[in-house]
Amino acid sequence: MKLGVIGLGHVGLVTAVCFAEKGFEVIGMDKDKKRIQNLMNKKLPFYEPGLSELLEKNFNRLKFTDSIKEIIENVDVVFLCVGTPPLPDGSADLSQVEDASREIAKNLNKYLLIVEKSTVPVKTAEWIKKVMSLYVKKDIPFEVASNPEFLREGSAIKDFLEPDRIVVGIESDKAKNIFEEIYKDFKAPIIFTDIETAEIIKHASNAFLATKISFINMIADLCERTGADVIKVAEAMGFDKRIGREFLNAGIGYGGSCFPKDVKAFYRIGEELGLDFSLLKCVDKINEERVNKFIEKIKKILWIIRDKVFAVWGLSFKPGTDDVREAPSLKIVRKIIEEGGICRVYDPYAMENFKREFGESERIYYAEDIYDACRNAHAILILTEWNEFKKADFSKIKEMMETAIIVDGRNCLNMEKICKLEFIYIPTGRKGCGY
Repeated sequence: MKLGVIGLGHVGLVTAVCFAEKGFEVIGMDKDKKRIQNLMNKKLPFYEPGLSELLEKNFNRLKFTDSIKEIIENVDVVFLCVGTPPLPDGSADLSQVEDASREIAKNLNKYLLIVEKSTVPVKTAEWIKKVMSLYVKKDIPFEVASNPEFLREGSAIKDFLEPDRIVVGIESDKAKNIFEEIYKDFKAPIIFTDIETAEIIKHASNAFLATKISFINMIADLCERTGADVIKVAEAMGFDKRIGREFLNAGIGYGGSCFPKDVKAFYRIGEELGLDFSLLKCVDKINEERVNKFIEKIKKILWIIRDKVFAVWGLSFKPGTDDVREAPSLKIVRKIIEEGGICRVYDPYAMENFKREFGESERIYYAEDIYDACRNAHAILILTEWNEFKKADFSKIKEMMETAIIVDGRNCLNMEKICKLEFIYIPTGRKGCGY
């Protein structure tokens, strides 16, 4: 069985490389000719731990092209991994899905199983079938299925190869048999459902995880007002097996290409169907407010932001990735610049992507490392919990700074150690020191 993957972004490329790791011949397709050329030269378009090594290992089973015709003529199953970015009203833009479906139909020459892998609204499969039926030139059979991805940037390889579960929405025994063959070497339960259920499972999962994050951030605000410790609250809550500890880390909010987009899109789905999904509106509102609350903390210590220098540690929306899409760092740096502050920014992987967002600016200095970022700084702002930040020489850093202030948006430092060095340390949802 040969597999095809259309769209070679984070989801598509990981899907292609990991299926090759499982022994399949895989053809990956993307409209971006430069991306295809780079992949043919084993050059990745983004950072994902372990992906470069896996690409090198399985390169003989991988082929890359910018032609849908080539992929349709040579595969038995094609996975749609194209982008579904948000529209201004929060709903998903499905134009790339429609475009890919139309091109598949025009080039169809034998039975093909078309699989939704991207996160799409419920009933998208119905639209794919309608589009396919309009453009298929001959009476050639095809099927549509849903196989949503549950990949986390920074651990996508492990998530794909060692999944908690595999969700598959199908309409026939033939499609079920194909998926059983594809996933026969995966040690995870396969949950077969109808297509609409599978489509909802992905949105429901992401919306629930985002809800956990916003909930613990709401509790963090309560802890700050009352002198309690949100880390202990989350730890105790996490021991309850019904709740679990994961995604109960208070901070400056979630970002990335999934949670912000999927929460808004899921809310819109409910609204369009006449349902009360206002819970998700609250989840989104709490998340949006995290940046303003972080800026307020800075002002409570430094009063005026204008002409103050800030060492910004961490630009990606989470550690383990170079992705800055919807990252809190973008909003925080933008607000500081708008108020006349200066940012000396550093991230081990996301500097280039961040630079594409802001370009050259007299108020942004792109530092070589964490120490370079701290020169003459009035405060360190920790926006991503990279491990190297925890290992820094804070005695050396204190000597380099104008004022020894750390505003920890991710609660990632050892508070006892930092306080002994007589920093003003402002964590999230707990008592700090020096103020």
